[in-house]
Parts: sequence; C-alpha cells; structure tokens
Amino acid sequence: MNETQQINSTLGTTEIIWNLDDLYPGPGSDAFTGDCSWCETEAAAIEAAYRGRVKTLHGQELLALVKRIEDLEACLGRLATFAFLNFTTRVDNEEAGALQQRIHELADRCSTRLIFFELEWNKVSKKRAGELLGEPCLATYRHYLASLRRYHPHQLREAEEKLLLELRSVGRSSWNTLFDKIIGTMRFGSRGRTEEEVLSDLYHPDRETRHQAADDLTAGLQSHSHILTHIFNTLAADKMISDRLRRYPAWISARNLDNQVADATVATLVDAVVERYDIVARYYRLKAALIGLDSLVDYDRYAPLPALPTLSIDWARCRDIVLDSFAGFSPKLRDAAGRFFTERWIHAPLSAGKRGGAFAHPATPAVHPYVLVNYAGTLRDVSTVAHELGHGVHQLLAADRGYFNSDTPLVLAETASVFAELLVFKAQVALLDKPQERRAFICQKLESIFATVFRQVAMNRFERLVHEGRRQKGELSSTELGDYWMDTQQEMFGDSVQLRDDYRIWWSYIPHFLATPGYVYAYAFGELLVLALYNRYLEQGPAFIDEYFCLLAAGGSATPAELLKPFAIDLDDPHFWQQGLQVIDAMLAEVEGI
Repeated sequence: MNETQQINSTLGTTEIIWNLDDLYPGPGSDAFTGDCSWCETEAAAIEAAYRGRVKTLHGQELLALVKRIEDLEACLGRLATFAFLNFTTRVDNEEAGALQQRIHELADRCSTRLIFFELEWNKVSKKRAGELLGEPCLATYRHYLASLRRYHPHQLREAEEKLLLELRSVGRSSWNTLFDKIIGTMRFGSRGRTEEEVLSDLYHPDRETRHQAADDLTAGLQSHSHILTHIFNTLAADKMISDRLRRYPAWISARNLDNQVADATVATLVDAVVERYDIVARYYRLKAALIGLDSLVDYDRYAPLPALPTLSIDWARCRDIVLDSFAGFSPKLRDAAGRFFTERWIHAPLSAGKRGGAFAHPATPAVHPYVLVNYAGTLRDVSTVAHELGHGVHQLLAADRGYFNSDTPLVLAETASVFAELLVFKAQVALLDKPQERRAFICQKLESIFATVFRQVAMNRFERLVHEGRRQKGELSSTELGDYWMDTQQEMFGDSVQLRDDYRIWWSYIPHFLATPGYVYAYAFGELLVLALYNRYLEQGPAFIDEYFCLLAAGGSATPAELLKPFAIDLDDPHFWQQGLQVIDAMLAEVEGI
C-alpha cells in the first residue's frame, strides 16, 4: 500500500467513489451508443424541419422547436457529463481521453446543425419577438429566448459560426484537455507526489515542510513551464481572435454578457475590493506575530496558528459536521445534501491521475449533480466538501426548471456554496470556548474568505494583464507572465508577505484561467453577496429561509438583478460591496481584540 492509499484508508475514503451508472452503464452500453446516434439523427431532423423558417413560426410552433432543442442539448449534456467524469478521475488513461474528445466532436457537429436557430431568432424583428415572448405558451422559455437576443450584436454569419464550431473540438477544448493531462500526471518532489498532496503540505504547521512543498511545486511547474506557457498563450490568442471577430469591447465583456451583468457592475466590485487590500496586509502582519515570525514568506501564508487543532478528520466525521451544520439552518438543506453521501454522488479519495481541486457538476436535471473532492482530512477539506455540496444542492433544487432554465449565471452560482461554508464555520466556532482556539479558527476562516475575495480579484487583475498584454505585445514569455503574477499578487499583500522569485511560476497550475477565462471574479461576487444575505438571515430568522430556497430553486430563470430583487440588493452600488467588506474587517477586528 503506497502513501496515497494509506491516507485514503485511514480517512475512510477508499470506497467513496461516485456511481456513474446513473448516467450510463458504460461507454459501450446500448444506452450510451443509442443516445449518440439519436443526437446525430435528431440534430439533422431539427435542421431539416426548421432551418429558414424561424421567423415564420407561431407561438406553439416555436415552443415545439425550443423543446426539441432542449431535449437534444440535455442528451448531449448527459453524454458529455459521463465522458468528463469518466476522464477526470484518470486523466492519464488514453481511452478515457479519447472518449471525451469523441463526445466533444459529437456535440460540435450537433451544434453546427443547430446554429441556425439562434441566428434566425435574433433576426426576428423586435416587435415580432416581443409578441411571441408575450404568448402564455412560451412563458417557461421567456427568459431563455430573451437572453439569446443579447448576443445579436456579437454574432457572425452562419458560415463563419459553423466554421468556428467545427474547429472548437480541436481548439480550446483540446488545449484544456492537454492542460488537465499535464497537471494530472505531473509528480512533485522526491516522493513523486500528486499536486493535491503537495498543496496540502502548504497548510502544515512545520515550516520546513511548507518550504519543501513550495519548492517541490515550483520545480515541477518549472519543468513544464515551456508547455504551460504555450498553452496559456494559445488560449489567450484564441480568445483575442474570438473577441475581435465578435466585436467585444474588452477582454471581460464576453464573460460579463454570459453572466448577465454589465461591465460597469464588475468594475465596481473589483474596485471596491482593491480599495480594501489594506485588510489583507493588516491580517498577515498580525499573523506573522501570532506564529512567531518577523515576516511571512509566500509558503507561510497558510501556516496554521498554534492553537488550531491539527487533528485529521475522517470522512464519516466530515459528513456529520457538514450535515449537522446544514440541519441547523434547515432540515431541507440537510436532507438534500445527505443524498450525495447515501446515493454515491461523490468522488473523494486521493489518487494518481485524478484531477486536482474540487467541483460540483450539474449533469442534467433528469439525473443529478456529482461532486468531486480530493479529501485529505484537514479542516480546510471539510469546508471544501461543504462548499461543493452547496453547489450540488443548488443544482438539485434548480433542476425542476429544466435544462435551459436551471443553468445559474456564474455570479450567482457561488451563492449556495459560500453560504454552506459559512454555516459550517458558524456552527463550529460556536463550540469553541478557549479564546486562542477561537482566534485560530476565525483566522482560518478569514484566510478562506481572503482566497475567495481578495485573491480572486488579484487573479482577475492578473488575467486582465495577460489578455491585454497578449493583444498588445503578441506571444508572452514565461518571464512576462511571471511579472504580471508577481505584480498583482504583491499589490494585494503589500509589505506583509515576501514573495520569492520561485513564486512567479505559480500562475501556471490554475485551470480557471484556461477553461473559463474571466470567471474568477464570480467568487468574490458570491462571497460578498453571501455575507450580506447571511446578515439578513440573522435579522429575519426563519422568514429568510423560504426566500433563500426560492432563490436557489429559480436557477437561471431570470437575470441576477431580477433574482435578487426580493432582497433589495443594488449590484451597481459601491456601498453594497463595501458592506460585505466591512463584515470581513469586523472579523479581523475580533481577532485583533482577542
């Protein structure tokens, strides 16, 4: 039994493996191959029946078309979910990689046939579209159809759209798959450990262990820096070309349009967070004193405070902590999250070839979400489980809206996950009587909030420099990327943390930059929103709970602004974001006062 297997055995995660049979019995099953064939046939049939006719359709005819497209997209989503989940736990497996690529190509072929619908629908006159959207039979799809029209200024001609779709499976998706394979198969240090095992050591109480983990991560990333730099440049150029062709005014505009928020709203959020970078520097100066150091080096950022319990939390105890915390808010939340444990919707053990990090995948409303974590038994891992289960419950509750309307905009997608983390934190801190333990525990939560708010905004500013630099200078060197990374990270830390030269390569293992460019500010959005919502919960008590579940169950059936109307939140008001930042400031003041 190797070191990783021993960890899994001790924590009780060896058998915590998801059951993909709920999607398909296997890639060779009749159900899987049958759905692949049906998607090809149905896409061709839809194109043959409706291409060139969208502007002539009446309400019921348009409804029939949208339902057929939704059914097809849901089937493709089911196939893609199976292929992705099958691949993500064994990125070093050639057959799993080939299956994912095959489904990418199938989806792109079907999308190529269906592209006519969006193009033709957006050419329907404003008056006629308004009449159709007002018909009762289309009420369920009103927001979906109205939202499609926001892309009209950025659409190309049909032949061009088809060409881009044809090339997509060998373009962005393939480069992201290559990145996953490189990081997933990379081994670090003399013991040949996985990325997750090395990153976990950055939270170790022994400073030399942290130092060694940082050195191991740096060495591993540097050994592949030429490939990782090329991947980043290629995908930045891919986005540059797409944005230019589609006439997006800024590198972030496409993401904001997808999120249904204005560029100005995001700028207000980012500016508000940057203005409070002083909180970060203030905390880390305090932390240096608390752990007995004159100053912190980059590998000291996550060092636990001496009073923080360092016990290893096995999987059964993690489950109880999370579900008991959820029950304190609502039995409905506990019961929904409990299904992930009892019905095998989670993949928890560490393993070679498994993708790092954690996620919740919504799959399709007809099935259920799946959660992946790399569980190493730390308090941080318990929070991660709570976070991903929050996502999962959100996706589960929104499923009744259907495939199109259950897809929550990214800026609200973090709401339930961050709220779930906060519930677990509040339940745990209430049990701590000793001031030093309470302080250490609050500090750990502060660091988690920093990672969600300040670090993500710093990464957003790094992304901006990368995309603007790629457009202005051309191919960026690893040195230039490292400069962007160091500048935006040091801006956040101020003089509170010394960033060694080794740290300049640490941009290169973060998948969000590649898979969903511009995404990271959604974390800060979600965290600050949740801090405001949680304060409202404390004020309103049980009355808040029903409104909260209504928000989750709404999925993506309206814009973020519309979904938040019951809470009287103005996303364009800097004061709203400052309220959340003041909550963080108050938490730090509590630590300073202990």
